[in-house]
Amino acid sequence: MQALTPKEMSLPNEIVLRPRFQEPQPAPAAQVLETLGAAGHPPVEAKRLDDHVFLKFTAEARHFWSPQLHLEVLETEGQDGCTVYGVFGPNPTLWTFFMFLHFGVATIFLILGVWAYSSASLGQPYTGLLIAMGGMVVLWFVLYGFGRAGRARGKPQMHQLYACYRGAVEKSLL
Repeated sequence: MQALTPKEMSLPNEIVLRPRFQEPQPAPAAQVLETLGAAGHPPVEAKRLDDHVFLKFTAEARHFWSPQLHLEVLETEGQDGCTVYGVFGPNPTLWTFFMFLHFGVATIFLILGVWAYSSASLGQPYTGLLIAMGGMVVLWFVLYGFGRAGRARGKPQMHQLYACYRGAVEKSLL
């Protein structure tokens, strides 16, 4: 399977860590789901659950930043065909860990803010608390940078997953 070039599948250059797409398909949803569910072949495996298909890499091809493609196929009301909604994302365990770290940093930032406000109201020194709050902002940017770096490292595999998806959709149209 041939990976698409960046011109054929452009990922947004916005502040987004989980790129999304949606594509209308002329084939019925059941036909598209059946084809997508059978789309896996090394190094990509496909798992289907109801109207959802997950395309991800086999254990041998997977690395820490390997993405997966979550596809949802829904019938288009009042028209023939269906719509495929796709979301690229990291391994769910990695995503949960990153979210935990982000919420932890935000919680510490808020606690430090309340503590600094209380200290200022009581006439106590609060400079160290403001510095720690600044450190939390820097830490948040570092976490964001790691996320972007991970997405960049997984981008070639995102193209492979998208190519696998496109190949399966084209099969369903035959």
